[in-house]
Amino acid sequence: MAKRKVAVFDIDGTIFRSSLLIELTEGLIQAGIFPRKVEKVYATAYRAWLSRTGSYEDYIAGVIKGFEKYIRGVPMADFRRVSRSVAMFHRGRVYRYTRDLVAKLKKKGYFLLAISHSPKTVVDFFAEHLGFDKIYARLHELDARGRLLPGTLYPDLIFDKAKVLRRAMEKEGLALRGSVGVGDTSSDISFLKLVDRPICFNPNAGLYRYAKRHGWKIVVERKDVVYEVGGGG
Repeated sequence: MAKRKVAVFDIDGTIFRSSLLIELTEGLIQAGIFPRKVEKVYATAYRAWLSRTGSYEDYIAGVIKGFEKYIRGVPMADFRRVSRSVAMFHRGRVYRYTRDLVAKLKKKGYFLLAISHSPKTVVDFFAEHLGFDKIYARLHELDARGRLLPGTLYPDLIFDKAKVLRRAMEKEGLALRGSVGVGDTSSDISFLKLVDRPICFNPNAGLYRYAKRHGWKIVVERKDVVYEVGGGG
């Protein structure tokens, strides 16, 4: 029996036009589960990014720091409730190119694999209607009372996207021949190197330079225009 081809997608900034972690953090603040002061942890980095004097990576790092600082003790039931609300509110906030590519590859019988560094609870709710077969994302441990603890379970796996892809291929019996991968940052290079058709979508500077050197396909979606800016076919 022939193995199914795999298509691997990053989620934040690739399908979703923001970061699910950012929106979840804001949702937890709005719900009164996180204190308003959590914003102070990443406020400076956020302003620097808005004014283009700082990087998006620094902003995200600040959000992660604030999230991890206040996640301890949050009941999983509350976390799931807010995660679902955030995912449902932002469900249509997607890029057309990647949304349509997911649908096209699904119709062709590809095994759709999503890899995200956002919490799995919110990623699951967001991606369920897109038809993904498997989702790997950040997991938090729970205490005996069902409350979340800081830190990430299995960090050696989830922070290495190439390792995630290899694990999924082994468990699901997938083929790399004809495979497709879509990412937007330098952290996606590891899994993009493994697939037959790497696509760099709205790439950051590091991924853009790497893609140009290696002839990878580069796609940009800006307002209502989608275009290629170089790289392979």
